[in-house]
Amino acid sequence: MENQCVGLAQALGFDPVIKRIALRQPWDTLTPFLRLGLSHAFSEKSSPLTPPWPDLLITTGRRSLAASLYVKKASKGHTKTVQIQDPVISPRHFDLVIVPQHDRLRGDNVLVTQGSIHSITTERLEIAAANWQSRVAHLPPPYIAALIGGANAVYKFDATAMSRVSEQLVAMAKETGASLLVTPSRRTGAENEKILREKLSTVPALVWDGQGDNPYHGFLGLASHIIVTADSVNMVCEAASTGKPVQVIALEGGSKKFLSFHASMQEKGIIRPFEGTLEQWDFTPLDDVQRAVTAVQKIMA
Repeated sequence: MENQCVGLAQALGFDPVIKRIALRQPWDTLTPFLRLGLSHAFSEKSSPLTPPWPDLLITTGRRSLAASLYVKKASKGHTKTVQIQDPVISPRHFDLVIVPQHDRLRGDNVLVTQGSIHSITTERLEIAAANWQSRVAHLPPPYIAALIGGANAVYKFDATAMSRVSEQLVAMAKETGASLLVTPSRRTGAENEKILREKLSTVPALVWDGQGDNPYHGFLGLASHIIVTADSVNMVCEAASTGKPVQVIALEGGSKKFLSFHASMQEKGIIRPFEGTLEQWDFTPLDDVQRAVTAVQKIMA
């Protein structure tokens, strides 16, 4: 979530100051519906919110709503506020609200995007790819990036599923002669990561161990194809912004919002399912970040 705010700020040309919000009771439970006494709402664990007030405040997440409302009032309207994702309360409390199409919120000051905002740029991927090129030189090209997530509130990703996914990746690598560049996430879990490493030991692969520089951007930059698990909208959108073929690994579960997102992305020809074989096609990369930049520039003009 934080990456969405930072990505938008950077796309606007800013070097943002990051504030992480923690609330006292009863605001922690009742935000955003309790909007009285917000000057007392922030706990000692919260980043301080003090003048000089910023020209632009970009927020996301339930607790950050208290900060947005407080700063807007304290700055006497000087600060323009942008809320990413549905704030639950009326969008009139903000100068701009940015929501993905699978959220229902609509309004005059609501920008509806295909997916999530992110920090991926062509320049960033090129730099990261150059930095990682020598570290994957022992692996034969072409490279296929596999972005592996994990279980969350709506998706199940157990050992059986990981074994299936790993075996599909191995079979695909053997069939194509490609090397796998794999980034597990914190949600992947130790047991699933062990399965992944053991299975992929039979093919050319680099599975990041979580130590040192994060290769995520480098792998996206080096890959000719990208495979990503269905549990993360952000990962799918970041992959789709590269313009490279993106195939999504289905997982057990899902929710109405996730299923709507994936269905819309497939209908537009942006992603395709991964069922063990690579596919090649062309599509127009997502431009959600640039659309968001234009909308923010408009409210700041």
